[in-house]
Parts: sequence; C-alpha cells; structure tokens
Amino acid sequence: MSDAQKYWKANIRLVIGCLVVWFVVSFGCGILFAQQLNGIRIGGYQLGFWFAQQGSIYTFVALIFFYAWRMNQLDRKFNVSED
Repeated sequence: MSDAQKYWKANIRLVIGCLVVWFVVSFGCGILFAQQLNGIRIGGYQLGFWFAQQGSIYTFVALIFFYAWRMNQLDRKFNVSED
C-alpha cells in the first residue's frame, strides 16, 4: 500500500470517527437517551435538554479543533504538511 493510500485511509478513519462522535452526542444524547439524561441537571437544566440545545454544538466545535489538530499530525507524518 502506498503512502498516499495510507494517508487517505487514515484521513477517512478520522472523519468517520468524528462523525460517529457527533452522531452519538447530537442524536443519541439529544434525542435517543434524552429521557435517561434528564434525571441529571446542569445549571438547573436537564442534561438531555442541554445536549439537544447546547451540548451538541459545543461538541461539534470541539471536534473541529480536534480534527484540525489531528490532521496536522497526519500531514507531518506523511510529509504533506503545508508548513
């Protein structure tokens, strides 16, 4: 397997991992598990409601920074860095 194929495979694996986390947090915590999470309160709000309104957005922003950081590592590893 060539380096380009390894790089692409690592990139796709990272994207899929980020999408799975985003799905679990936004759909899972905000919709599927909302009733169970509503027993926990954060700042007076039920946790299921919080995830549906704010938590999934915070997670998405965190995933953007994580993806950029991890892609910079992959770029340096496979010598395709823009630096």
